[in-house]
Amino acid sequence: MIVGWDIGGAHLKAAWLDAGGRLEKVIQLPCPLWQGMDRLQTACDAVLAELPDRPTRHAVTMTGEMADLFQDRAAGVLAIVAFMRDHLARHRRDDELRIFAGSSGFVQADEVRAGAGGNTELIASANWLATALRCARSRAEGILVDIGSTTTDLIPFSNSRVDAVGASDRERLARGELVYVGIIRTPLMALARWVPFAGAWRGTMNEFFATTADVFRVVGKLDEASDTQPAADGGPKTPEASARRLLRMVAEDFPGSDMNDIRNLALWYRQRLLESIANGLSLCLARGKVPADAPLVGAGVGRWLVADLAARCQRPYRSVDDLLCAGNETPALRARAADCAPAVAVAQLLLETRV
Repeated sequence: MIVGWDIGGAHLKAAWLDAGGRLEKVIQLPCPLWQGMDRLQTACDAVLAELPDRPTRHAVTMTGEMADLFQDRAAGVLAIVAFMRDHLARHRRDDELRIFAGSSGFVQADEVRAGAGGNTELIASANWLATALRCARSRAEGILVDIGSTTTDLIPFSNSRVDAVGASDRERLARGELVYVGIIRTPLMALARWVPFAGAWRGTMNEFFATTADVFRVVGKLDEASDTQPAADGGPKTPEASARRLLRMVAEDFPGSDMNDIRNLALWYRQRLLESIANGLSLCLARGKVPADAPLVGAGVGRWLVADLAARCQRPYRSVDDLLCAGNETPALRARAADCAPAVAVAQLLLETRV
């Protein structure tokens, strides 16, 4: 059996395959790593409690090394790898652990090194590459658009090969292949300083009053199972509470405001988020790496927005579960696989690798 782990700064995602490579289960759990390594232990223990008692190979990819718990990214990689090595040794001593090191493939935990000649740079935030490699092997051409809770990845692939220009996060941010917006955790103050409200342009509060989860909850497009973190004010996760948080951005109160104005404000923020992603996509498309009829492949908890982007640029749309799944999985399992694509992909890559 193989388990793929995607260890993020806010969530832990795990997917496992049986001995024949069939997808059995996908789990996403809250893991606010900035609060301490005990959060990773809690989430990891919950996954291990679900695993059958049979020999298992574990494949780990991550973005959690960016959490401000760590002094720098290399220290974060080393800490996460050491935790997974020691924790599995205590609880699953007969299992094997491999770390996804991007273009270098898989390495053993004891081979992870920082500094000159090390490989922490290749391991750090390489989960996007795991998904893109699997997509490229399943379909010759396309652009992977993974819209998650916090970030969006835009990765072209053609001739069954990943054509990303950037490798690290800093390179991908500079090239438009990483857009730091998502459908749940993005603070609304990051999207706009002025918004149209009640027929006039209104300056907004530069405060952590609301997030994109509030936007999509108000417009009725949020899967509540994907929103595992507390709201900005620690309050309820209801449309009314989200409306209240949205209104704080423009110094208004709820009740007392027109619901049509609130919904229009939410729809405007939705459009702003989509435009941020569309700008990065335009830059990727302008490089001419993929044919004009290659599809956008939607992944992540916000993949339903990718259909809008595909219509904008007049391209077909595919959901990533079409590329990751065999076809006989339940709709619910396919949806979870699409939500947690890097965890599924890194497990499948290890299945195809002999290390």
